[in-house]
Amino acid sequence: MTKTAKICVYCGSKAGRDGPNSAYTHDAEALGNAITTRGFGLVYGGGNVGLMGLVADAVIDAGGETVGVIPRALEEKELAHRGVSELIVVEDMHQRKAIMAQRSVAFVALPGGYGTLEELFEVTAWAQLGFHQKPIGLLNTNGYFDHLLAFLDHAMREEFLRERHRALLSVESDPTALINSTVANLS
Repeated sequence: MTKTAKICVYCGSKAGRDGPNSAYTHDAEALGNAITTRGFGLVYGGGNVGLMGLVADAVIDAGGETVGVIPRALEEKELAHRGVSELIVVEDMHQRKAIMAQRSVAFVALPGGYGTLEELFEVTAWAQLGFHQKPIGLLNTNGYFDHLLAFLDHAMREEFLRERHRALLSVESDPTALINSTVANLS
């Protein structure tokens, strides 16, 4: 197995309102292709469902390396993607997130729910505190994160968030542009 630098992707275990033919699914697949085209591999939550499964499938189909990290409880529900290059089964979410962070050179979030937001904000807070200097990107498909971005701007105006910390998050609406901007400063 090669040791390709990997981008950590956080995203939904669902495909979104319009299901398999939505902009969300299109962008998840396009992001997986962009990751592989740029010569990176994928580290992600290890599932075979929703946007998570679509990103992994796109990387696999393009010949890229995929590492899935999944808690045992989810693996036992048969949600684990069996086609990944490496599947790591852990005991809890804390182990999952730590391994995903350690194994990646950058982080990207796609649309998702509580879990996606929690993971995104955790790695962004770690960057704010100086625990890592890895780039963080947010794919704003169909304006999905517009309200969240408006809230972050509000937090900055209200002086709960510094401008330099708000700038930790690279935001694009195009998957290829997001990967390009997120990894632009990697050596």
